[in-house]
Amino acid sequence: MNRERAKGVLAFFALFLIGLAVYSMVNAALAPSKPMVQEDSPPAGGVSKVASLVSPSVVGVTSLQKGGGVFDGRDSESTGSGVILDKEGHIITNNHVVAGADRLIVTLVDGEEREAKIVGTDSRTDLAVIKIKGDEELSPAVFGDSDNLAVGQEVVAIGNPLGLSFARSVTAGVVSGLNRLLSTEEGFAYRLIQTDAAINPGNSGGALADLEGKVIGINTAKIAVEGFEGMGFAIPSNQVQMVAKDLLRYGEVQRPILGVRIVGELSPDQAKYHKLPIYHGVVVEPHEGGPADKAGLEPFDIITRIDNQKVTTSQELQEAVLNKKIGQVIKVQLMHLPDGNSAKAQVKTIRVKLTK
Repeated sequence: MNRERAKGVLAFFALFLIGLAVYSMVNAALAPSKPMVQEDSPPAGGVSKVASLVSPSVVGVTSLQKGGGVFDGRDSESTGSGVILDKEGHIITNNHVVAGADRLIVTLVDGEEREAKIVGTDSRTDLAVIKIKGDEELSPAVFGDSDNLAVGQEVVAIGNPLGLSFARSVTAGVVSGLNRLLSTEEGFAYRLIQTDAAINPGNSGGALADLEGKVIGINTAKIAVEGFEGMGFAIPSNQVQMVAKDLLRYGEVQRPILGVRIVGELSPDQAKYHKLPIYHGVVVEPHEGGPADKAGLEPFDIITRIDNQKVTTSQELQEAVLNKKIGQVIKVQLMHLPDGNSAKAQVKTIRVKLTK
């Protein structure tokens, strides 16, 4: 009986092992040859697609500034963002990101660091072009047409908020407004794209892209006032490309200059109060030896027209001149007040040759 019981136990284990082997073979045959989800699968679309297309073109820009001595504790480091323009290594960023830098380090998408030098800067538009060693591995951005943007259009901001620890962070939003006017520290006004896509310190110089993955702006500023959220700004791509072209060619932006300092704007109420024969204009004074000075413009003359374009604000005056060409002769219509006497007001037209 003991032998028969032992044989039975052995037969049971033999059948169990055979069954386990058969189960394993069948399970292996039915299992998929590849995992259903792969970590390197391409994104399906929308914001994920934009991020995959644009992120390789966005770099970190570290600005190093030396203090007065080795141990005085005044060395400083700040970070921003930039966008690759070409495989030669040219990068567009904000002027305020690189201003005052003694050394610039660019960090690429793979973490590689390269020294950079400044090619040219333009404080008027807060843009700068810097350059690193180029190669075929760089991923230049594709720029879109910012003139075709619409309010409410979806956009994606990519940059390095709070430094390289958060490199190529992606935020999404919409175009909140177009042609928003902000002024630089020098008093120059320029038009920007407003967006509610989160733009934080370190995002400066990064990309604002549309859902086709085209860069339609360079992030530049955020209104950081208590009680206000979602008010970021970007420089339109068409302006970026024009500025970059001049910086690459000349090292500076070539602009026509009238040669005046803006003193103020004349309002209809002021004109009525002083009984002037005009109701609008920009009060200016000429820079000594400048184009307007040579043409006969005098201090506190009031410019009312540039060629056939009406001028009522300082911004309109700046844009009217910027739309002309260096060397072009323009007609400036103005009102002159001899000795500030409104009773002797004279309407005059002078011709000014714009210089650079």
